[in-house]
Amino acid sequence: MINGSENRARDHAYSSFTQKLLSQDITPGQIVSQRELVELTGMPLGAIREMIPRLEADGLIKTVPKRGLQVLNIDLDLVRNAFQLRRMIEGEAIALFCAQASTAQIAQIATDHRTIRAQAVGGLPEDLLAEAQKMDWAFHDLVVDAMGNQIISDIYRVNAIKIRLIRNSDTRMLPELAVSVMDEHLAVIDALLARDTAAAVTAMHAHIDSAKRRALGV
Repeated sequence: MINGSENRARDHAYSSFTQKLLSQDITPGQIVSQRELVELTGMPLGAIREMIPRLEADGLIKTVPKRGLQVLNIDLDLVRNAFQLRRMIEGEAIALFCAQASTAQIAQIATDHRTIRAQAVGGLPEDLLAEAQKMDWAFHDLVVDAMGNQIISDIYRVNAIKIRLIRNSDTRMLPELAVSVMDEHLAVIDALLARDTAAAVTAMHAHIDSAKRRALGV
């Protein structure tokens, strides 16, 4: 039986691994050993061994006989599958958010987005670009977590890691994309303010489809 401290070490190792993955210290498709993961994450070997089954279950690594552990590889199927899952989850989530979120909460979200959009028109310095990216991700996280379903939130979080790993630069917030991404969000938010569930779902799907097209380069 794993005790509390072992659970914490495993969770810390998982978090460290995903952070290294997102910061590109560990790259998609890379073959690594358990010992290399110890060096990369700074976690003890025991925690690494406990972490591996979770990473395998989440599809972030797979065991390659006689070679080691292969990090998730980015390919066309991953892009299509990840965005399809995102579309399913966030379509349902935005419908519930439209029905349940307070008008004050939605109004604040709208104000924050309009402020960033106004700044983006004139070009975004690095710090504001980072803020825009954070707002982008936080909006989606908020909508999904508002469902109050931990199973869905956990699945969404793992899928979000995969989407953020997709190497096409157009899936990230770039200065030239900031206005269009904010506009896509504001289309969703305006539908929320109007309590128009169908329009909110349509706008969310359109936003996700736009991100998918950028990822596929079409």
